[in-house]
Amino acid sequence: MQEAWTGADVTALRKALDISQKEFARKIGIHESTVKKYAARGETITLDAELAEAMDTALALATPEQRARYLAARQTCVSIVLLSDSDGPTEPVTQQLEPGVWTADCTAIAHALTRKDLMVDRRQATRALLGVIVGANLLEPLERWLGAPDGQCEIAASAAEIGIQEVEQLETAARVFREWDDQYGGGLRRKAVVGQLDEVTDLLDRTNSPGLRRRLTAVLAQLAETAATMSWDSGQQAVAQRYYILAVRAAKAASDAPFAAHALSGMARQLLCLGRAHDALELVRLAQDIAAEETAPAVRAMLDTREAWAYAQLGRPTAFRRTSDRAFEALAATKPSENPYWIGYFDAAELAGTTGGRLLEMAQRNPEYAAPAAEYIGQAIALRRPDRLRSTALDQLGIAEARLIEGEAEEACRLGHEALTTVERTASDRVRVKLGEMYQRTSALADVAVVAEFRDRMRPFIAAPV
Repeated sequence: MQEAWTGADVTALRKALDISQKEFARKIGIHESTVKKYAARGETITLDAELAEAMDTALALATPEQRARYLAARQTCVSIVLLSDSDGPTEPVTQQLEPGVWTADCTAIAHALTRKDLMVDRRQATRALLGVIVGANLLEPLERWLGAPDGQCEIAASAAEIGIQEVEQLETAARVFREWDDQYGGGLRRKAVVGQLDEVTDLLDRTNSPGLRRRLTAVLAQLAETAATMSWDSGQQAVAQRYYILAVRAAKAASDAPFAAHALSGMARQLLCLGRAHDALELVRLAQDIAAEETAPAVRAMLDTREAWAYAQLGRPTAFRRTSDRAFEALAATKPSENPYWIGYFDAAELAGTTGGRLLEMAQRNPEYAAPAAEYIGQAIALRRPDRLRSTALDQLGIAEARLIEGEAEEACRLGHEALTTVERTASDRVRVKLGEMYQRTSALADVAVVAEFRDRMRPFIAAPV
């Protein structure tokens, strides 16, 4: 069962089923005008429980091919444009962040967001939030706020002051949660992270020491960023963006510019996965501005890869190569002892995998990039730490796709079977979407024996609850 259905999801399902609005309305048992309303309002409307159940049923009855098309469409069209059935161009959704997100103090925002997240189920939470904010509605207020002076909010005096030992324990907990997410992905521990985040906001209300407040606020930023990543990786795009914004705000309040830049880069990556390269590029440049020269080379290298990713999407291969080269140079200059712990995931394997992934996207438009994509992804697989299951699964699916583009169907399927062994061990929504894309790409070769066998093995993953 899908946890929440928006108008955009309904339209994606109808298109995956390849039927008209009239036929879809008859199939579901609703008026055609309702189907049109969902198409017009997209992510800004959430279905009630009865209609959501009807959509769950329709999705359950769909073929694996239709489900794969739905998963791919759901990933690319979430919250970005009004899904119109007219022949004219689509128009951007006009959405703004909730009032007070830039003016209220970060503790109050954290309280409101975590309490709502903990007290309601995902269907209700999605209904309570708008979709992912894009364009000027995101960039203008964010840039104005980043230019304002740093500062922490006033708090009332309290007799229940916490000690340094509690703060150190929370710092350790933040590291443990981040490490778990880096290893496995998915949202299995998301609620635990949100609960810990809520606890930190309570402690901030009881802390008067400036030094401890700064450390606690930094923990809040780190937990918020982990919650954002986990929310995104479990398909909750709008919730993820709110946690990213909270992470940026808390990092700035803690005077931690490098981590604020890191959180901005996470927002940029989310938008890149949603096809908003121009918006993502603006966020990356804001991150590079606030990171400054004192930022560790590994952080600068990571930001360079985000910039290169945007150029790849924008069809600028020369800029992509230039920026990617800069990332490799920056990472080569890094000293692990100088890096903050939270950038530890960005190593040679991550850089190679990210570069290969972008070349693979370019290969989908121009097959000549498939060979270099496979080369970089192969390096990433060889260098990956054995506990990095989500990244390994994405790498393995990526190299299989590259070989498929090169026309090596048998080798692609062999690599694909290796990937599925890893996929079985992770609950990542990003991995599932990637697998759905692979299922679609193999459809043209479904009558080839090795491909048919591979598709048979993929099918249970595609048919799993969304």
